[in-house]
Amino acid sequence: MEGKALFEKLIDNYSAKYPEVQPGKMMSSEAIKVKDKVFAFYSKNGDMVFRLGKDFDPDISASKGIHVFNPFKNKGPLSGWFVVPEQEKELWESYTQQALELTQKLK
Repeated sequence: MEGKALFEKLIDNYSAKYPEVQPGKMMSSEAIKVKDKVFAFYSKNGDMVFRLGKDFDPDISASKGIHVFNPFKNKGPLSGWFVVPEQEKELWESYTQQALELTQKLK
């Protein structure tokens, strides 16, 4: 399954399973949000970006391609947000669940 199709399937599955989950936007990209807070989005280059929290360590993850999300030229990265490349899309579902659970705990 292509990355975009998988992302759309994740939106459908999560919004069906969790009534408070719905599609949204993040930096003009399609996103998934819970209670108006984005927890994952599909980037323009075909990767997914997840809110996994400041304690997430990409070095001990199942993916070697995960890296900190830094969309800015003159600022630091977005704290707690990580890019999971399309070639690692078999991990997207588990990271979607992780990001949802973390975001539900935020105030």
